[in-house]
Amino acid sequence: MHSPWWIYTVGFLAQLMFSGRLVLQWLLSEKQKKVLTPSTFWWFSLGASFLLFVYGYLREDFAIMLGQALTYFIYIRNLQLQGQWSKSPKIARIFLLIFPVLIVIYGYNNGDYDIEKLFQNEAIPLWLLLLGTVAQIIFTLRFIYQWIYSERKKKSSLPLGFWMLSLAGGLLILTYAILRKDPVLFVGHLMGVFIYIRNIKLSFGIDKS
Repeated sequence: MHSPWWIYTVGFLAQLMFSGRLVLQWLLSEKQKKVLTPSTFWWFSLGASFLLFVYGYLREDFAIMLGQALTYFIYIRNLQLQGQWSKSPKIARIFLLIFPVLIVIYGYNNGDYDIEKLFQNEAIPLWLLLLGTVAQIIFTLRFIYQWIYSERKKKSSLPLGFWMLSLAGGLLILTYAILRKDPVLFVGHLMGVFIYIRNIKLSFGIDKS
């Protein structure tokens, strides 16, 4: 591990929030014996995505940044569908909406952000970068699927397909984390795999589509 300890702290905090959302969702679902979608799931997701995007930027890891960039605004949309987004302070909403753009502009203007550098990171061979990118795309597809599903239902929910894609993407990211020797990704996704499996079992009892 070549990054400073504080960078890993940011990453672990993000993964702690991601894990926290899953544990909360899982416990509530177990209690009701069906898959639930609490608003705290999306708030934790947004906060964790915020931190993990920063972590990926600091680690110069394109795969991590890509995954967060693609899901960040889906989290916000789900909060809108639940009527929770408008309840937060306006200044916070504005900042969260423009944050991804701000960090890219800041890095670029300061000479820190370099697209070529991200794709040619010596610590990540091309084949490993491709594996990580594919893993993140599959993992991200779960939220695109969830978003389309929720838009059709006009209600934020986590259908069976979401958990199936979560499991497939999670296993690939675990493989990437092991090869990349990234403890943040490994710890963050290890527990998630078991929760995905449990939600799949719960979903089979209520979702036949």
